[in-house]
Amino acid sequence: MVATMQPPVRISEDVADALAARHPVVALETTVIAHGLPAPENLLAAAELIGAVGQAGAVPAVIGILDGEFRVGLSAGDIERLAEDDGVLKVSRRDIAYAVSTGQAGATTVSATMIGAAKAGIAVMATGGIGGVHRGAGHSMDVSTDLEELGRTDVAVVCAGAKAVLDLPRTLEYLETRGVPVIGYGCDEFPAFFVASSGLAVPRRLDTPDEIAALLRTKRALGLDGGVVIANPPPAETALDATETERVIEAAVASAQAVGITGRAVTPYLLERVAAATGGDSITANRALLVANAKLAAEIAVALANQADD
Repeated sequence: MVATMQPPVRISEDVADALAARHPVVALETTVIAHGLPAPENLLAAAELIGAVGQAGAVPAVIGILDGEFRVGLSAGDIERLAEDDGVLKVSRRDIAYAVSTGQAGATTVSATMIGAAKAGIAVMATGGIGGVHRGAGHSMDVSTDLEELGRTDVAVVCAGAKAVLDLPRTLEYLETRGVPVIGYGCDEFPAFFVASSGLAVPRRLDTPDEIAALLRTKRALGLDGGVVIANPPPAETALDATETERVIEAAVASAQAVGITGRAVTPYLLERVAAATGGDSITANRALLVANAKLAAEIAVALANQADD
């Protein structure tokens, strides 16, 4: 007889209590803490995200992998470990079992965070920008797992669109093919991470957290699988200029190709090059949009909880 093991998923007490009481909870990813922002901005951003969720009336559930456990609801000490350890793995769907079984520390991408949220019963998560179809994907076949996860896992992802370094028209096409609703929050054009608009129309627009919550409840009631992209433009005061940013990105892409950067190393490389070229303005924009997305995600989670009580 083959022995079976309990799924190594641990939900923190505060998150478990909130879920049991049907209080609003928002999942937060950890790749931005371990890989997306340099120190000390990463820990400062983590504190801002947690604070924004709490101030909007929801419970933050930071997700990551530590000590052979897929943890939903990291402590402050856990977050510091992920922020300060150079050996933290970048974990998407394919890496979860490896990181857990080998006991290695892992920071979750959008796809892995969606999985953790779904296992815990959390309906909404916040991130900076989703992954997507990379520029030149016609040759490289480089498409983020985030898009596949959005097509299968029932978690709403609040983001500032997709990262501007990606092929945004093809990213939107891919989402359409997978049947993923893309909702512009108070906007008619798809945001491009730290740029307020990509010039591409969003398929649908909603203007309030209550409207978005109603859509999420209806989608679930209809038994429609998969996630929802809620595209929230970055704050105007920190958003970057679209024309100048595109020039910088094109130079960064050319540099990556010249030095042979491929696979999951591409996005971090491009973002580092953009940060250097903008004198750190892209990092400021990144932190601001992360906080704005966390706040909106919490407002949606609160609206979901209120509508469930009606």
